[in-house]
Amino acid sequence: MMTEGIQQIKQRFGIIGNSPALNRAIDVALQVAPTDLSVLITGESGVGKENFPQIIHQNSPRKHGQYIAVNCGAIPEGTIDSELFGHEKGSFTGALADRKGYFEVADGGTIFLDEVGELPTPTQARLLRVLESGEFIKVGSSKVQKTDVRIVAATNVNLAEAVAQHRFREDLYYRLNTVPIVIPPLRDRPEDILLLFRKFASDCAEKYRMPAIQLEENARRLLVSYRWPGNVRELKNVTERISVIERDRTITADELRQYLPSLDMQKLPVLAHQKEDQKLFHTEREILYQVLFDMKKDVNELKKLVHDIMGGNIQMAMPVEQPDATTYTTHPIDTAPIQEVETVDELLALDDVEKEMIRRALEKHNGRRKNAAAELKISERTLYRKIKEYGLD
Repeated sequence: MMTEGIQQIKQRFGIIGNSPALNRAIDVALQVAPTDLSVLITGESGVGKENFPQIIHQNSPRKHGQYIAVNCGAIPEGTIDSELFGHEKGSFTGALADRKGYFEVADGGTIFLDEVGELPTPTQARLLRVLESGEFIKVGSSKVQKTDVRIVAATNVNLAEAVAQHRFREDLYYRLNTVPIVIPPLRDRPEDILLLFRKFASDCAEKYRMPAIQLEENARRLLVSYRWPGNVRELKNVTERISVIERDRTITADELRQYLPSLDMQKLPVLAHQKEDQKLFHTEREILYQVLFDMKKDVNELKKLVHDIMGGNIQMAMPVEQPDATTYTTHPIDTAPIQEVETVDELLALDDVEKEMIRRALEKHNGRRKNAAAELKISERTLYRKIKEYGLD
């Protein structure tokens, strides 16, 4: 049975629905709000995850402090450290003055990290330090600063799979996942679909001063049976679209079907698991780096073979004509020095590619050289020499 506290929260934050899974998520948010425990909110895109950090903040002792929502996926990788932790004047090009980061501004309050699964690996290490000790260092500074911030994170990515694929730090995952809150998708809340439709239709009618649309019985059944891959956001968009376009205020099933283009989409089997040694490329840039890196290895092997031949270390068999049979005799190759045909630019480009691949491999495996060498298919000794050569230590 719904408690009075949950009902008040729904009215205050405009949450529509009576699903037991939704009520459970709200109840967990209320229970954890008075504490300082980290919360990880998971759910598909469009389910309304952004309401729950506000519920936690407004019902916590920090409600009079700052509340800052940060979309981690919308900040470029090169500037996200500066946004979160601040920077010193002159620390990089364009840093014309000191700047406070979100963790310094929100001291005593709450930070909501949306799409936390999109954080780059170096930023994940900085975030872990803040969670464990409350300490951070501005970009370009050597001074350690303290902050007292409550972190609530949200993601639509399966972080457990991301950890298994080495795209997210395992220690950070367990630190964020102290209290998990799972927001159910709309297809698991069929009893709430018609409630949400009426709410969105009423809001649209009031906004544009027109009669609210209604559904026939067949249209209601069609609306409830649809899977809603975009969840509440998709339902709202469809409702507003019908309200604006349709002249008839009573919508039939055939009319509704025109606004659900993926209704007949087939569900085909997909590969659930991949081999552990199969490399996962997440960007076209990484694919290109790998191709160029392999190409350089082939070029080096070919150069070595040519130099061995020209140096007389390898003799080539030449056919000699005989009356009855064909025999072979060996003739040394002219060992005159050959002119290098490679250009300096080509060598520099390949060196840059090799350096970038080594840097990415070390970053991916958090500095573990053995794992990085295995991925690059070179020995640890070679990797150590390359690290010294390129100044990556």
